[in-house]
Amino acid sequence: MTRSVGGAESTAARLRSSIAAGAFMPGSQLSEERLSESLGVSRNTLREAFRLLAQDRLVEHVFNRGVFVRRLSADDVADLYAARRVLEQAAVRVCTPASAALLTAAEAVTAARDAATAGDWAAVGTADIRFHAALVRALPSARLHGLMDSLLAEMRLAFLTTDDPAAFHAGFVERNEAIVDALRVGDHDRASALLADYLDDAERVLLAAAA
Repeated sequence: MTRSVGGAESTAARLRSSIAAGAFMPGSQLSEERLSESLGVSRNTLREAFRLLAQDRLVEHVFNRGVFVRRLSADDVADLYAARRVLEQAAVRVCTPASAALLTAAEAVTAARDAATAGDWAAVGTADIRFHAALVRALPSARLHGLMDSLLAEMRLAFLTTDDPAAFHAGFVERNEAIVDALRVGDHDRASALLADYLDDAERVLLAAAA
């Protein structure tokens, strides 16, 4: 029993990472047969993993049809940003210039810049997710880190609904860098204000896409 539960959690984590990396489009069906084979797990383990992902609001079971990656509604987007504001604003208030979280966030900005130069907008989106996940690592709580990771995996579904991912992501690379610059000099008020503007603008774009 313990092995089965652990296997389901591990499988769910792998699928969650794939969703966060944009491997599955919203509305796409997750084939039990193909995933069971590719992940090397039993169908029972995969079904339990699907149940865990459904709890995270990443997939949904459609009666007599199967399991599908969720399409986010405007209400979903608004709820996600409400949660993100609480976590990320708390994080920038405690993040210090010497924080390991800030170093990781800065590395994510560099990765985003490199990906933008290469025109790889999916990679820019992934780097953006890494940036915001890193910020929350400034909070001393593994539970909050896990919550943020789940929120950001769901955010990827929202990113994939935009008509022009290049236009969506391009403007936020420099804004992430500005947040890093403010935190490097310990200017928490400026970092907080920059983050608030960022989240407001991103939410506005994604709400329009979800409408």
